[in-house]
Amino acid sequence: MALEIGIVGLPNVGKSTMFNALTKNQVLAANYPFATIEPNVGVVPLPDPRLDRLAQIFGSEKILPATVSFVDIAGIVRGASEGEGLGNQFLANIREAEAICQVIRGFADSDVVHVDGKVSPADDIETINTELILADLQTIEKALPRLEKEVKQKRTEPEVLTAVTQAQQILEAGTTLYQHAQTSDFDLEPLHELQLMTVKPFLYVFNVDEDVLADEARKDELRALVAPVEAIFLDAKFESELAELEEDEAREMLESIGQEESGLDQLARVGFDTLGLQTYLTAGPKESRAWTIPKGATAPEAAGVIHTDFQKGFIKAEVVSFEALDTAGSMAAARAAGKVRMEGKDYVMQDGDVVEFRFNV
Repeated sequence: MALEIGIVGLPNVGKSTMFNALTKNQVLAANYPFATIEPNVGVVPLPDPRLDRLAQIFGSEKILPATVSFVDIAGIVRGASEGEGLGNQFLANIREAEAICQVIRGFADSDVVHVDGKVSPADDIETINTELILADLQTIEKALPRLEKEVKQKRTEPEVLTAVTQAQQILEAGTTLYQHAQTSDFDLEPLHELQLMTVKPFLYVFNVDEDVLADEARKDELRALVAPVEAIFLDAKFESELAELEEDEAREMLESIGQEESGLDQLARVGFDTLGLQTYLTAGPKESRAWTIPKGATAPEAAGVIHTDFQKGFIKAEVVSFEALDTAGSMAAARAAGKVRMEGKDYVMQDGDVVEFRFNV
């Protein structure tokens, strides 16, 4: 599924440094505004230790993880909604993304110029949200006369006009529509046709230094700025160094600072979840693979991701504990022990269980 998360933020907050580490590419990371002009796209593997375990059990030749696509979008400045800086291009790139990852600067460095002259996470968040809100208000103001006319002509449901009017009020109060929906029963679906930016799912990344990473009280203060949306904390410079190491070395480096997971791995996981996606796994001698499906997908729909014929001929799914495989040591041993039936062609693991799909093909 080609779903993308747009990385946004003010200039010089560490977006491109983080993007380089995410994708292990060398995107221009410079100490001046608008170093990123054309958006860079990177495809990042989703960490999943279950794939390694399945590959061991089945002796798989290849491991194919699920992926998350990130787009590094040009830095925003005040007035972007009115065309300042690269405003129009910036907004167009955001509209194409399915979710927004806002990078916020929380580190102090006299060698890296802040576009507003001071480091203030609250001000940075307000600047970006304000520009997105103003752009959405412009979209709504243009759309309202058309919607009012279409409702009178019975070409549009009145509920749509009501939702758009409510959205206008929410935005005028200075709140993004996504954030408002997290704490209310406000339905975003009627707003879909307008392609509003603040309807998109948000996630927030605070690019901080080592001191902040170790300071839970300070992190709680920053979390409060974006609640109830989840906040991720990382040091982009540290993550870029980590990305250059071999797996064992990287693990040791993380352990040395008391972390079990890198900030970028956490970002990939949270980003995947924010997009409303989940995975299921298949395994065999050729490959162990993670397949991407929307949350709430049925078993036949999941089978259809592999091949449409599988969805058409799907009969049912049966579940066997993954621990049964682990204890037996192999699928063949599990079958011999009567722990799983071998009538299916693909063995799928989801949420700690292996699912046996049986196809009528």
